[in-house]
Amino acid sequence: MQSSSSPKIRGWIFDVYPDNVGEMAVWIISENGQRIRLTDKFQQKIYVSGKKEDVEKLVGHIYSNESIANWCFVYKYANPMDSEKSRVLEITLKDCRKVSSLTNQILKLGDYLTYEVHNSDLRGDRTYFFVHDLFPLAFLEVEPSKTGLKYNLQDSVESVNYSIPPLRTMQLEVEIAKSGKIANLQDPIASIILNQDEKQIIIDSGDEGEKLLQLSKMVKDLDPDLIVTNGGDSYLFSYLLQRAIVSGVSDKFILSRDEVPFVPKAAQGKTFFSYGRTFYKAATIRLYGRVHIDAGNTFILNEARFQGLFEIARTCRAPLHTSSRSSIGSSMSSLQFYQAFKQEILIPRNKSIPEAFKSAYELLVADRGGFVYEPKVGIHDNTGEVDFSSMYPNLMVNNNISAETVLCKCCPDSNLRIPELNYNICEKREGVVPRALKLVVSKRLLYKRLRDEAKDPKLKEMFDNRQTALKWILVTCFGYLGYRNAKFGTVDGHIGVCAFGRDAFLRAARISESRGFEVLHGIVDSLWLKKENATLDEYANLCKHVSKDLGVPLNFEGRYKWIVFLPSKMHPSIGVLNRYYGVMESGKLKVRGLEVRKHDTPKFVYDAQMEMINVFSSANNSREFMQKIPHAFDVVKAYRQKLLDGDVPIGDLIISKHLSKNPKHYKQHVSQVIAAEQLIKEGSEIHAGNNVKFVFTRSEDKRYERRVKAAQLIGDGTNPDTKRYLSLLYASAANLLSFKGYTTQSVYETISGQNQKNLSNYWSKGEN
Repeated sequence: MQSSSSPKIRGWIFDVYPDNVGEMAVWIISENGQRIRLTDKFQQKIYVSGKKEDVEKLVGHIYSNESIANWCFVYKYANPMDSEKSRVLEITLKDCRKVSSLTNQILKLGDYLTYEVHNSDLRGDRTYFFVHDLFPLAFLEVEPSKTGLKYNLQDSVESVNYSIPPLRTMQLEVEIAKSGKIANLQDPIASIILNQDEKQIIIDSGDEGEKLLQLSKMVKDLDPDLIVTNGGDSYLFSYLLQRAIVSGVSDKFILSRDEVPFVPKAAQGKTFFSYGRTFYKAATIRLYGRVHIDAGNTFILNEARFQGLFEIARTCRAPLHTSSRSSIGSSMSSLQFYQAFKQEILIPRNKSIPEAFKSAYELLVADRGGFVYEPKVGIHDNTGEVDFSSMYPNLMVNNNISAETVLCKCCPDSNLRIPELNYNICEKREGVVPRALKLVVSKRLLYKRLRDEAKDPKLKEMFDNRQTALKWILVTCFGYLGYRNAKFGTVDGHIGVCAFGRDAFLRAARISESRGFEVLHGIVDSLWLKKENATLDEYANLCKHVSKDLGVPLNFEGRYKWIVFLPSKMHPSIGVLNRYYGVMESGKLKVRGLEVRKHDTPKFVYDAQMEMINVFSSANNSREFMQKIPHAFDVVKAYRQKLLDGDVPIGDLIISKHLSKNPKHYKQHVSQVIAAEQLIKEGSEIHAGNNVKFVFTRSEDKRYERRVKAAQLIGDGTNPDTKRYLSLLYASAANLLSFKGYTTQSVYETISGQNQKNLSNYWSKGEN
């Protein structure tokens, strides 16, 4: 603990959260490794806009409100579309945790129509970072004083060579003495396992209360910065708290660095829909002074490890515990909120920017998405791939695409126009969205260069993880621009980016063709080109010319020894945009749309198809590829025999399926619903957005077309459905060779030597 008279401290800012009323707790990891807790004075502000007389009348209703420390009138950009500041009511709260309740009071006073409340979506910890122009893990010098903390930032969010303090990471696991097939809150603790600094500690002695107190003591003694669990948000911490209450030690069961006992979880998890998929996010379990990371409730950690998480937290100025759980859209929002905050643009509570009216013809022209070239089905030699680097983000930055810039009222005669629609784009000010994206685009490009230049494998991995984290922001920024709840999103801007993209893509294709290249396939921002005897220099010169002409970097990804573009299952003569595989001259495999790329593929099928692809990967051209088809079938035979002999572990047969809605809302009794119902019957909570794992099982009862067993309920007597898994195996081989006309049935006939046997008869009679 640090007193107010302490000298300056140099170190990294680690955690920030509300403390007492009007104060923020700030944890610093000093240069010498100390974990220091400071407090700072902080009061958050929200803003109210509306008609002048209505807002002045509001003051009379709230001036004596106990939550309010102060109020005044100030000038801000009340609407992102405004070109001039307007007079709004600024309300300073005593406690930043009261923002939500005060916002609801104000809205209720105006019957939810009279007043607009702004900046109410910003939490206190994030606002604290914005106000002081700080970010998590920033290196700084801080001086405590009677008036608060004074910061001297010695770091930059733009830096790519920053250092991270040595963070202590603990893995926490709990083994439960289950009374049934699935553990529940009433089951006692069997043991607690802690892993830190390559040491393992097992707590398995004493009663439950003693085990929990030993856990608290070990956490305090080992003093980790990060506690990593699997299911901590959704189950584990709630379970531990319940056992602490039962054991009468809940007031002493403390895992936070701050001496704060656990409190029951008030918020429930939520199900949401994004990019055509339903997700479930468990409610956050917050530690104070430490950061709890639930490995089952984080996207960015799974994609880019800890270096990616730190990069997102720093770049987006979001606390570590928030960044680890945030969707990429939320991280994108944080970037935009910071830019708006610094430009004095108020953040609306609800999106209020309407789509411009369009005639039927304009809708037809506008609503077209990205441009594609239908792939030429078959196997091709010496094909080069060129790819635009962050095409849509670059177009958004270069063309100033944002809610307040597209169809702005201040520049109706702008020279910057959206192709096809001729919409004007503002030339007088830079939009919030391009300002936010500019940093991400430039940093990612630099990280990729540093990764490619690095000789040290650890440095190469670090830079790659950081660029991967930023890649996901750039991948989602275009879709987020058209998202209905994006504060600075705009449908017209979303349409405009598509129009710019189509224009750029077509120009790149035309330039390629003018240089003698044939377009074999193209999808949105990637082109596969072929030219007899083309040199690598010709590809490089093409990319250089297109990049200069369009203002968007075009990169040469490499040349393939061979690449296969696969056909539609329904229409074998038509190519599928995202189903292909091939081997580059560098030896790199590239696979899209096959079983090895799908999350619901059992390991048995994944391993078999991957081994088949590896057989083909040694081919140097299409002729050698064709010669290796018999060897690929040998792989299928070997896996078939392993399954028939019972040598495949049942864990390799587990399939994971996504629930798009609650199990009871399904009309069809599909496999994942049957498995979910089994788990619910055993006491588990299953929500829309969860993944359900199961195996197909064998049943002699012909009434059931589909029999499954939830993975958690697999026992010694579980018999997998050999026929079903053989079918999946044959289908995976058929997918690889579908360009040569192979089907699931013909694959079976080829490897079994029973060319005349009908596959449907085979399934009905079984295989010996």
